Amino acid sequence: MVDSKLDAVPVVEIDEGIFKYVLIKVYGKEKTDGSEPSKLIVRGFDRAQWHSDIYDEVSSSLMGLGLETECLGGGRIENRPDLKQIKVYGYSQGYGKADHTETRRLLLTKYPDHSITCSDEGY
Repeated sequence: MVDSKLDAVPVVEIDEGIFKYVLIKVYGKEKTDGSEPSKLIVRGFDRAQWHSDIYDEVSSSLMGLGLETECLGGGRIENRPDLKQIKVYGYSQGYGKADHTETRRLLLTKYPDHSITCSDEGY
């Protein structure tokens, strides 16, 4: 069942350090009533040179599960687990600026004991 596949997708997967991230909307299969279940996820990897590298990797793996995706924007994350601090900032030249406030809300689901700040400063 596709909804269980959608539910199984982790909301947050990010690395430590400073890296690019993307905010992605993941869609499940349309239901008989016409509604389309969806959820937002955050992905950020130090190995990615471009925001599109992250989105391409994530979208192709989710497509293999029968899930569609849409990139809602990007930016940068500075994740300092030693200090329990995360900073969300910047934008993606290709996808535009993600909603950093929404990204912060999602990050808090995985890191409730961290201080998470947002800024429109920087690239």
